Amino acid sequence: MKMDLEVSEPIDFSSGDHQHLVRKAADSNTQIKSGQTYTTSPSEPQKTHRNTHSKTRERADTYVVQISDETTPNDSSNLANPFSDASVRRAFIIKVFLILSAQLVVTGAIVSMFIFWKSLKAWVLVNAWFTYAILPAFFVVLIVLACCGKLRRKVPANYILLGFFTVLQGLLLGAVSVFYNAEEVLWATAATALVTLSLTLFALQTKWDFTMLNGMLFVLLFVLIIYGILLLFIRSYWLHLLYAGLGTIVFSLYLVMDVQLMVGGRHHHSDLDPEEYVFAALNIYLDIINLFLFILQLIGLAR
Repeated sequence: MKMDLEVSEPIDFSSGDHQHLVRKAADSNTQIKSGQTYTTSPSEPQKTHRNTHSKTRERADTYVVQISDETTPNDSSNLANPFSDASVRRAFIIKVFLILSAQLVVTGAIVSMFIFWKSLKAWVLVNAWFTYAILPAFFVVLIVLACCGKLRRKVPANYILLGFFTVLQGLLLGAVSVFYNAEEVLWATAATALVTLSLTLFALQTKWDFTMLNGMLFVLLFVLIIYGILLLFIRSYWLHLLYAGLGTIVFSLYLVMDVQLMVGGRHHHSDLDPEEYVFAALNIYLDIINLFLFILQLIGLAR
């Protein structure tokens, strides 16, 4: 069988169009062979008929195929990705940073009350049940925000839950901060702000892809949790100092990874949905809060 290929209109080989052409060519050739009549007479009219039939078969066996390197399998996924539009990505980032800023302002205001209001500080030190009463509600709201995807995309339920979670987090931070001096808390706040700003700028301009470290960071976080549980029964200055340093490193890496997940672009894992702005803000907020706690512990141990 003879096939003449001419370049006329584009065909995407990744979608299997070329297989359809090959089958079509084979079927057409079979039909022509089965319908062809052979004669042995040397007459001139029959020779003309054979030439006409041969030209018709040549035209029937001629198919148009264009090989283009501009069409790749990733093009369809890029078109399906809503973040392929720069304006959608920009609006998403602005919304996340606005929500995050509001969370940090509310948290800072609550912690300031516990630091500078001496009566409240003394009351929390005497009534330890206050901290233990907040913990269950804190984890319930956190689990709801983390696991209920439809709920955290629904307005205004997502904002209400996030606001409630932020208030609970501020109360917990306030209950922790009463065990430190106001000066130590302020130094930890300034250090956390400086580290957060530096790591955010680093995550935005670096060519390194930290989103691929998700599995390794999860293992380090699990080790950190086990390490912290053991320290409840071990009183060692150096082990606590090592724990605070390790926690600072782990959540610094988490902060860089979550910023790159939010920004997306060239990073390997950037599969956030445009409606997941609450989830993105929650991740970065928790990274900053945990970073603050470990830096505060480092400062307290250093003094």
